[in-house]
Amino acid sequence: MRRFVWGRYWSIVKKEVIQIKRDRPSLAIALVMPLMLLFLFGYAVNTDVNDIRMAVWNQSPSAASRELVDQFVHTKIFQATVSVGGYRELEAMLDEGTADVGLVIGPDYTRQKDRGEPAHIQLLVNGSDPNIARTAVSNAQLIVQHQAISLQEKKLEKQGMGELTLPLALETRVLFNPNMESIVFNIPGLIGLIMQNVTMILTAFSLVREKERGTMEQLVVTPIRPLELMLGKITPYVGVGLFSFCLVLFVGTAWFGVPVKGSIGLLVALSVLFLVTTLLLGILISTVAKTQLQAMQMAFALILPSVLLSGFMFPRDSMPVVIQWLGGLVPLTYFLEILRGIFLKGVGAEALWKEIVGMGAFSLVILAVAIGRFRKKIE
Repeated sequence: MRRFVWGRYWSIVKKEVIQIKRDRPSLAIALVMPLMLLFLFGYAVNTDVNDIRMAVWNQSPSAASRELVDQFVHTKIFQATVSVGGYRELEAMLDEGTADVGLVIGPDYTRQKDRGEPAHIQLLVNGSDPNIARTAVSNAQLIVQHQAISLQEKKLEKQGMGELTLPLALETRVLFNPNMESIVFNIPGLIGLIMQNVTMILTAFSLVREKERGTMEQLVVTPIRPLELMLGKITPYVGVGLFSFCLVLFVGTAWFGVPVKGSIGLLVALSVLFLVTTLLLGILISTVAKTQLQAMQMAFALILPSVLLSGFMFPRDSMPVVIQWLGGLVPLTYFLEILRGIFLKGVGAEALWKEIVGMGAFSLVILAVAIGRFRKKIE
């Protein structure tokens, strides 16, 4: 049996250290990723639902109705309210996602309350995210019940003992997902997440494979321009990705029973824009990575932040502002809003224009950066 020689051992150690130093992308991932994930999990992973955005249609402006609204805001569960002038404006805010709930106080609220009659209050809830919807409904019921008991106690103090009747009645109406089923919320998100990961990894390997096989040099010496090469590379994958998207869309609707309430044509058209964006992101990765292993590491380094920051698992409104801003740098954030808007709400492009513009701008920036990096490598 050969004896262990420390000299040979240390020579291997030195050789591996030199290789690690040369493999800077992998070294950066190994050093930076743990800290980045710690901060992301620490701030983004938050199952508590706070700052639920509430719009109020107060048809009975009075001290009593304002007191009721204040009860909602003071809980810290509901965000500072926005006043609207009618159902149409209120429903438009719920469609666009600028409000999570709508509180409707009827014109007879103050008069009914003063007479001791049940004053009816309506709560419209965006049921797209069941977690937010359940929190909103349960807290609203507790707030109204507490306010009703408080009013009844004041009445009994003035008039003495009498029949105990609660002066407030809350009517709750959950929109878009009346049964608040999690699968209806999760399936559109899964479709977006799966498509991003598959297409990004496909193109991330594409150019790197050309480098490893030596065919990149053959492309470089041809008259092909960087833009032509980039678009030529992603065009076949757009077709593959679109077929894959239609396949998972069919399974999601037929097998899991999640209906598409909006336009299928609009959904497919915007999915093409998203596929182009993620494919370009994969091309950008391939301009940085030198090997397929590095490309895989970089792709997976982007996948987990996408899950955490996009709103796929946790409500973005509960995250710190800085984390929400970082989520705006993830294309999946915009596509999830589009998917859930078309799937659950049935809205059109007029309600999704911010997400469409954001995703389009993101793709143009990624394309410009990828072309710049590729041209630099050619030079």
